[in-house]
Amino acid sequence: MTQETAPALELVVLILARAPVAGRVKTRLCPPATPAQAADIAAAALLDTLEVVRLLPGGRPVVALTGGLAHAERAAELASALRDVPVIEQRGEKLGERIAAAYEDTAALVPGLPILLMGMDTPQLNHYLLDICRSRLWQPEVDVVLGPASDGGCWALGLRDPSAAYAIAAVETSRPDTCVRVVQALRHKGFRIATLPVLSDVDTMEDAIRVAALAPRTRFASVVSRLL
Repeated sequence: MTQETAPALELVVLILARAPVAGRVKTRLCPPATPAQAADIAAAALLDTLEVVRLLPGGRPVVALTGGLAHAERAAELASALRDVPVIEQRGEKLGERIAAAYEDTAALVPGLPILLMGMDTPQLNHYLLDICRSRLWQPEVDVVLGPASDGGCWALGLRDPSAAYAIAAVETSRPDTCVRVVQALRHKGFRIATLPVLSDVDTMEDAIRVAALAPRTRFASVVSRLL
């Protein structure tokens, strides 16, 4: 008699993304990359992220997108990858406002589940890291999981109660102490935080080369290697 495997706990993974259109995304990679090459790197990273989330048992991807995909690099491949993924439009002025709104809109689509938010520029994300995020987020003594980025920002923010995002809507982003400020804002409201491993975002070509070495079998690494 075989023992049945328990169903995996569900996790909504909200990917905050910008349409990978040349000249509008990853411009700090230029030079040495051209605008089209930088956009192709961004498209590859988004596709890699979507694939990892899809392969996670119980993983439910949602994409909060700004910009249109009609003129994006790898437009056809992205359209295929997103064909059965809910895509919501980002709203709000500042990044903190857009994050809070994305949580609200995603919770309306998929109510009753914890939501893990991340960007599209950590292609070194893997099944193991996602599983850590999920297991910690489902622990009863944890309200928030937070992944610090090496540049001082956050690569992931998971909330058991998505309405908690209101606590960080006013936090300034793109600062070397953004993650510290997010932690302070959440703790001020009494939320219990579990931390995740530190990852590097991809902002510069030096970042891209370093991250590609950590994830050599990804689309992202393949694109970056062609530029070296």
